Amino acid sequence: MPRGLAVFICLLGLLLFIAAIGALIGWQVSALLEDVALIKSKFFEITSKLQQSIFYHFGISLSEQSQLLKNQQSSVTAMIESLAGSLSSVGTGAVLTFVYVYFLLFYRTHIKSFILQLSPSDQQQETEQVILRAANVSQQYLAGMAKMIVCLWIMYGIGFSILGVKNAIFFAVLCGLLEIVPFIGNITGTVITVLVTTVNGGSPAMLGGIVVTYGIVQLIQGWVLEPLILGPQVKINPLFTIIALVIGNIIWGIPGIVLAIPLMAMFKILCDHIDSLKPYGFLIGETSSATSTPGFITKIKTWITKIRRKT
Repeated sequence: MPRGLAVFICLLGLLLFIAAIGALIGWQVSALLEDVALIKSKFFEITSKLQQSIFYHFGISLSEQSQLLKNQQSSVTAMIESLAGSLSSVGTGAVLTFVYVYFLLFYRTHIKSFILQLSPSDQQQETEQVILRAANVSQQYLAGMAKMIVCLWIMYGIGFSILGVKNAIFFAVLCGLLEIVPFIGNITGTVITVLVTTVNGGSPAMLGGIVVTYGIVQLIQGWVLEPLILGPQVKINPLFTIIALVIGNIIWGIPGIVLAIPLMAMFKILCDHIDSLKPYGFLIGETSSATSTPGFITKIKTWITKIRRKT
């Protein structure tokens, strides 16, 4: 098969997968929009209570509060315009990302030959091994992240459904997808779930259950899913995870955030194979105490390996 056609088929498959996820989210959003009237009434009710509380505690009358809100309308309009501009840039960035991916895949052999020509002749074999290992790590990270997101969908979906959260599937999908951004994404998804559930009249027990579900899922993710699915090759300590996300956002926006962690993992592999850069690889990676696998995880890995060998 010609390389251009093969790359096109790969990208088409990726687009179909993204379209399927978008269709699932759209289906759930349409169900969520049916409750817009209820959410709006709850919002006005909460706003009214807040205004009365401000009047009671600070002595600011309702008319004065309304005047303050009118003065802020210009800033709200500017914020909406900024949001529209951001959405436009996200769409442009998405198109450019697929163009970049297409040409990077098309010229991957050419780029590999270029890197090999940069290295001395006596180190080309080692350089090729570094390239191969970096490529394997990126594949392992992306495939492992996809598996982890599916597991998170299942766990969040079960937890939210048991609690009786309205549109539980939508919030499960949202919390799982936001896991692409470590630390920040899962907290953001949980906060959104709590806020919308609150507006929908969720009880304190339900809200507490959402927070408990988040804690349990994070515990399972950190102690079971990450060691089993991702492995130690892509483990970067939290400090440089945040630094990588910030730098990725500055350089390339949302695509930079998505690619920051695998690129940092590839950079760590490069540092681990160059003597002068090994201290930086040590600095980026986890400490020995943090990377040590718990005993029960080792037993689970051994059990899974035995099952694979039998099958």
